[in-house]
Amino acid sequence: MAEAGQLISCHTLDSWNEQIQKGNDSKNLIVVDFTASWCGPCRFITPILVELARQLPHVTFLKVDVDELKSVAADWAVEAMPTFMFLKEGKLLDTVVGAKKEELQQMIQKHA
Repeated sequence: MAEAGQLISCHTLDSWNEQIQKGNDSKNLIVVDFTASWCGPCRFITPILVELARQLPHVTFLKVDVDELKSVAADWAVEAMPTFMFLKEGKLLDTVVGAKKEELQQMIQKHA
């Protein structure tokens, strides 16, 4: 079980579904980071996400490796890494493609 203020990695479909369900129930913002182990910009942005997760415990930060959970990436039509999706109550609010720290922070402020 992940604590508030953490970047939660979803390694299985079950863990993904569980985290999405919990987020939907809490009505909090969910930020999903679609990433890949081989992706340089993904590695660059991860420490920033970890810091944001610590600063914003009311926001749920999920990390999905597109190679591990291909079906989830396909369901959400992810084509580039990193892709960040902002969800609330099961609805997609916004998307940021690329390791864009400022844009990421703006979207979180906008929707949280």
